[in-house]
Amino acid sequence: MSANLGPNGALNGAIRLVLGDQLSLNGAHLRDIRRDIDCVLMAEVRAEATYVRHHKQKIALIFAAMRAFAAQLRSQNISVCYVRIDDPANSHSLEGEIARLIGANPGRFDRLIALQCGEYRLDQAMQSWSARFQMPVEIREDDRFIASRAAFSAWATGRKALRMEYFYREMRRNTGLLMDGEAPIGGAWNYDSDNRKAIPATVPAPFAWLPRADNGRNDAILDVKQAFSAHFGALDALNFPIDQAEAQDALTHFLDWRLPCFGDYQDGMRRGEPFLWHSILSTSLNLGLLTPLEVCAAAQQRYFDGKAPLNAVEGFIRQILGWREYVRGLYWHFMPKYKETNALDAQRRLPEFYWTAKTDMTCMADCIETTRQYAYAHHIQRLMVTGNFALLAGISPAEINEWYMIVYADAFEWVELPNTHGMAIYADGGIMASKPYAASGKYIDRMSDYCQSCKYSPDLRAGEGACPFNFIYWNFLLTHQARFARIPRMSLALKSLDRLSTAEVAAIRRQAEAFLDAVAPLPNNASEAQESA
Repeated sequence: MSANLGPNGALNGAIRLVLGDQLSLNGAHLRDIRRDIDCVLMAEVRAEATYVRHHKQKIALIFAAMRAFAAQLRSQNISVCYVRIDDPANSHSLEGEIARLIGANPGRFDRLIALQCGEYRLDQAMQSWSARFQMPVEIREDDRFIASRAAFSAWATGRKALRMEYFYREMRRNTGLLMDGEAPIGGAWNYDSDNRKAIPATVPAPFAWLPRADNGRNDAILDVKQAFSAHFGALDALNFPIDQAEAQDALTHFLDWRLPCFGDYQDGMRRGEPFLWHSILSTSLNLGLLTPLEVCAAAQQRYFDGKAPLNAVEGFIRQILGWREYVRGLYWHFMPKYKETNALDAQRRLPEFYWTAKTDMTCMADCIETTRQYAYAHHIQRLMVTGNFALLAGISPAEINEWYMIVYADAFEWVELPNTHGMAIYADGGIMASKPYAASGKYIDRMSDYCQSCKYSPDLRAGEGACPFNFIYWNFLLTHQARFARIPRMSLALKSLDRLSTAEVAAIRRQAEAFLDAVAPLPNNASEAQESA
């Protein structure tokens, strides 16, 4: 890269901006760094920690991981300007810290190099930085993903339906993962039908991965407790990987202890067991501590070595190569209009129990308390419990999207928004999902042990003791019957409405409306609900 001459004939350097989810030494923003003249800027700023009031563990994770990455850069003789949250001179915005670094080093820098970010909000702000700082701003493609934004848009353009399954097949062909020439290994692309088993009560869950050293965790925890004490969530420990070595250790732990049964039990839920057979690697992938290809290749090797069955390996690879790449592409293809869609005209406010976990519904209480305690819940808990309730109850997309952004350590808008907005609550009207993922209490009973200790019965549609998921499910179908009649995959569910008598319909309607008015009244105000929690 060419450079101009600065004061005293010295070469000008570049500011290399590294965000908290860009902690990859070989990322495009750092790959050609000049150790003698470039400077990496990393900043812990309130603007990025509070545009939504992120879970305390999420902030602590990002700060701890950023600090570990800065130490790694310095160990390689790379100059780092690191601004901590408690620095008295901290301007608490990315723009402010860029301006401060430029102002403190007149004539030293001739450009700013950054990586594509993960949120439309920040992406738009970055477009104005060249004019603001009076220097070229080079925003490089984030090639840590397997599919570029342009590649996804090329795939999506002209298609009537953007189904993940077909994108996933193309990704399999492009990467060669689980392929035998042009055919999928095993003869099928997808083994999802083998991955829906309930967890037998006699099968113990594997032990969780835990870090072996502090590595600066406690320092980050103390800083976050002091600076963000009013934010949601517990911060008693920080058990996510914070550097590449820990992430590799966590990957190996998953491959050894969880992957073999992951396929069978990935959709299962068990009270008081937050992790089960899941990898808990999403934070490491989203922060850049692991790359998607290395994770997929490692899982594939376990199949080749006979240490994990095909249904488990394919199901896991599909989550990364399929879903993760797909939702990122869809996000950038449709933003900003995507976020504003509300296909089902959902208007209710988010129930307070999403913040407190104080509800008699055992499934909701367990999933929300898990979320509060660990900044984590697995994909079925998110989709078919908290997301399903929001769908059936008609919770405002803005409110439930904000909740998911706040509460999970792996939530960045590129991945959170499509999964919540499109998959969980069908707010995009079917761009992402071929039907609403609506289910009654019977699904939760089939896939978990929650109902065994709940005061409500999944066997009752309505009436005293009926599971709220049941009567709001039937009310949801009744409310949207005309709209859903145009969706082929909803035909079976809609036919079941024919079995309801006029009296049953009236009873369901009354009970659902009374319940929803009590827990999720109109009008909606997410910030008010959060403040009161």
